[in-house]
Amino acid sequence: MSKVVSLTEAIAKYVQDGDTVYAAGFTHLIPFAAGHEIIRQGKKNLTLARATPDLIYDQMVAAGCAKKVIFSYMGNPGVGSLRIVRSAIEQGKLEWEEYSHFGMITRLQAGASGLPFLPMNQTGATDLEKANSNIKRIPDPFGGKDVIAVPALNPDVAIVHVQRADANGNAHLWGIIGEQKEAAFAAKKVILTAEEIVDESVIRSDPNRTMIPGIVVSAVCHVPFACHPSYAQGYYDRDNEFYLAWDKISESTETVKQYLDEWVLGVKDRDEYWQKLGAETHKRLEIPEQMSQPINYGKY
Repeated sequence: MSKVVSLTEAIAKYVQDGDTVYAAGFTHLIPFAAGHEIIRQGKKNLTLARATPDLIYDQMVAAGCAKKVIFSYMGNPGVGSLRIVRSAIEQGKLEWEEYSHFGMITRLQAGASGLPFLPMNQTGATDLEKANSNIKRIPDPFGGKDVIAVPALNPDVAIVHVQRADANGNAHLWGIIGEQKEAAFAAKKVILTAEEIVDESVIRSDPNRTMIPGIVVSAVCHVPFACHPSYAQGYYDRDNEFYLAWDKISESTETVKQYLDEWVLGVKDRDEYWQKLGAETHKRLEIPEQMSQPINYGKY
């Protein structure tokens, strides 16, 4: 049975007020379209978890969707701070938990494995242990040095963007691989957005690239250009100009509201958003083909 639904339907059905939402993707494949749809639907009191919050969580916090953020790095990559999230934390308006990158991934791995926690090697981030009571030092039962233990993270919903998927949610992704697989297996529900919906035979033709199996996916949404201003390897480039522009936009609540009113609340979906960006931006973000070498899987 096909799991293909519109992104509007998927967010309405699977994201509820008060949920813990994990938007996966590292550097690219960041699901901005889903974040914008959450804003449009006025979801509230969310706990937003993500290794690198990026601009999408700055926008969602600005829109009043979040009560808490869980993260391991917070910034506008290559530019500076996430002004809105940082300000909300400093003013006591937003709860927060911080981990190292490996700590966040270990939390997801524990959740995906059905374990209450997992140990990890000690890190240089000893101050995090003082700031976050969920980071514990425990004795090595085999007599070595103490290890760090972090609790499992099982989001209510994980949102994962991929390059292509079939109608059942079996998905290919390539380029920089982040925590997509761990997030999908740890979450109670998974919304998958994809640049392309392809026939199952395409997915089966390259099984090693199937990072997300359909058995863990709740909804499949065809959303081309869902990552902008992030990028999707092989489809379109990162919009570095927007990352620089957001640094200025986020300086005042007035300009942030103007942006959200025009570019999120003022469009009905990602297609309208992409068309509004215009041909000049489309051209600027085009990329040349750079094909990998074919692989002969032989008879199976």
